[in-house]
Amino acid sequence: MSLESQELDELKSKIGRDPTSTELQIVAAEWSEHCSYKSSKRHLKMLPMTGPLVITEKGYDSGVLDVGDGYVVTAHIESHNHPSAVEPYGGAATGVGGVIRDILSTGTRPIALLDGLRFGDIEKDKQAKWLFKNAVRGISAYGNCLGIPTIGGEVEFDECYKNYALVDVAAVGFGKKENLIKNHAQKGDVVVLLGGATGRDGIGGSQFASDSLESEDRSAIQIPDPFIEKLIIEAILEARTQKLIHAMKDLGGGGLSCAVSETAESLGIGIEMDVNKVHTRESDMHSDEIMISESQERMLIVTNLEKLEKLKIICKKFRIEYSVIGHVTFDNLMHVKKGEETIAKISTDIVTNATLLDLPSKKPVYLETIEHEKDFPQIDDYSETLLKLLSSPNIASKIWVYGQYDHEVGIRTVIKPGADASVLRLDNGKFLSVKIDGNPKHCYINPREGAIGCFEEACRNVVCTGAKPIGMLDHLQFGNPKDPEIFWTFLESLKGLTDFAKDFDIPCVGGKVSLYNETPLGSIKPTPVIGVLGLIDKHPQISQKISVDDCLVIVGDTKNELGGSEYFEYIHKFIGDKCPVVTFDESKKNMQSILEIIENKLVKSVHDCSKGGLAVAVSELCMTNNIGCSVFLNKVPGESLPVDKILFSESHSRYLLSVEKNNLDDLKTILEKNYTSFEIIGNFGGNSILFSNDSKPVIDLMVDKTQKTWLNSLEGLIMHA
Repeated sequence: MSLESQELDELKSKIGRDPTSTELQIVAAEWSEHCSYKSSKRHLKMLPMTGPLVITEKGYDSGVLDVGDGYVVTAHIESHNHPSAVEPYGGAATGVGGVIRDILSTGTRPIALLDGLRFGDIEKDKQAKWLFKNAVRGISAYGNCLGIPTIGGEVEFDECYKNYALVDVAAVGFGKKENLIKNHAQKGDVVVLLGGATGRDGIGGSQFASDSLESEDRSAIQIPDPFIEKLIIEAILEARTQKLIHAMKDLGGGGLSCAVSETAESLGIGIEMDVNKVHTRESDMHSDEIMISESQERMLIVTNLEKLEKLKIICKKFRIEYSVIGHVTFDNLMHVKKGEETIAKISTDIVTNATLLDLPSKKPVYLETIEHEKDFPQIDDYSETLLKLLSSPNIASKIWVYGQYDHEVGIRTVIKPGADASVLRLDNGKFLSVKIDGNPKHCYINPREGAIGCFEEACRNVVCTGAKPIGMLDHLQFGNPKDPEIFWTFLESLKGLTDFAKDFDIPCVGGKVSLYNETPLGSIKPTPVIGVLGLIDKHPQISQKISVDDCLVIVGDTKNELGGSEYFEYIHKFIGDKCPVVTFDESKKNMQSILEIIENKLVKSVHDCSKGGLAVAVSELCMTNNIGCSVFLNKVPGESLPVDKILFSESHSRYLLSVEKNNLDDLKTILEKNYTSFEIIGNFGGNSILFSNDSKPVIDLMVDKTQKTWLNSLEGLIMHA
């Protein structure tokens, strides 16, 4: 909870004196990696952040997209990694609460949540199981209490997260454009803190999250209270409708220190506040504790005296505590008092602008050998191999997870968890498709191409619902940035995301950088998690029941790209070889073709081909439709490959379509017009999943047996260990 020696010297130089104890705490919080982004900020500027649909406003904590007809969608992604690794229930729950308040701070109603979860090897590690179970419980409990549906996400297990957890939460909001908070301040405005009382939970949370996790600092873990958050949501939205809010910010990392300083700096004002006026949970709290506490369910509001009286009435109506803690000045100073005593008086520009670091980077040594191909023993039984993959924690159905979430509350959820992407109904007659994706194995082998692949996969998933991607969220999670090899992987991932975003004209509308994701066991694999929002003007592609004699069509080429595949790691215990690479032109053509096909209502279902490859994707179609399928591997377009590589390659830009025979000609016309690679590779029917190569059977599995394995494996592993 302190500044490094050079930072302390810098602070003294800037203010021309020794800082007070409170100033030290304020600056230490705001200059932490968690709040300042001092290692990454200069590099994040390479991402495209503007576009015809993007609405920018000073002080927003979430991205805003214009979806037409006077409506906007807001989106943000956050994490609570360190806290969740120590106390998974509370850490995950408060992560949900925090990202919801980011959405609320724009003046929009939160309408959906998505979670991305990563833990250690749950087949071998009891700690990983405990973290997993309780993080899911925390997300479920908080979101369900609020009545905000958790509509999707992803789960991954990898030994690199041993004794650790990555808990990413994305939130989506919706509202009228006219109701967006236009952050501003006027002479005579007052500063109000409303919501939960300030306590000793979460003390130093931002600094805790800005260092390697080597101890369990439970004082840095915030305490969740979803019932207060629910009341705050309704109170804020009522105050917004009555135009009572001039500016607003939630209290997250750094607590009052950051909320007050960042609000003042973004508005070009000063704020004078009194810690004695802050409503607290404990009567003996020190001033410094009040300033850096990260107690949850709190919002900072700027309003005027006339509107304050109406705001008080709303707070009393919803039984929300509030404190008038200060007022606006125009000296650009953060002036903190304790009664009549000044305990901090410092320029907001100094507080909010930590010196940005220019860290060295170096290509990791391990990359010199990791892409080398390895020979494996011949597989004797591909049926057994596929069944084993379908039971693996990373591929098995995640119904045990999303079955704990209320994903239908609010009646907006049109396509629910378990599909390629989830879809929400908007009030203007349009639909919003959302998905988050990540793949640390691919990113470990090739950080640039791996990050691009995560982005493209998220795009593919929303395209499967008939949506055109309109914006992205990125959450960049890496180890210690002061390690040049780790920082190199961060930069390469960021360059890849930037190239894809620019080429596909998909702006970055929000994100988070989470560094120092390490334990005494070492650094995590590079883990960028990408969220994509897609807009549907008419009707989403809702999967219809596949019938006997429907055809299976694959769009896109299968290539010799098994590096980082589940097949290599789970079956052969090998991570290496060349990871899949996105060919931009091919990806664009395939996306365009799929969107045209959906618009013309030529398919019953569209499913992307990703983790586990073709064999897993076909199996998922069969299992979810309770129907068999005969697949002819020799017809699969792409490189000439051995059977196992055709089955399990995770090449990007591929889609599986179920098509009625009478629609095939029209389908072919669109695909050929767009010069899209495709083939009819199978027919649905019967009760077996059959793969053959040159008329020789390769895989033969009964659908019901396969389905039982896929559906029950994860729950069995978690609940009956």
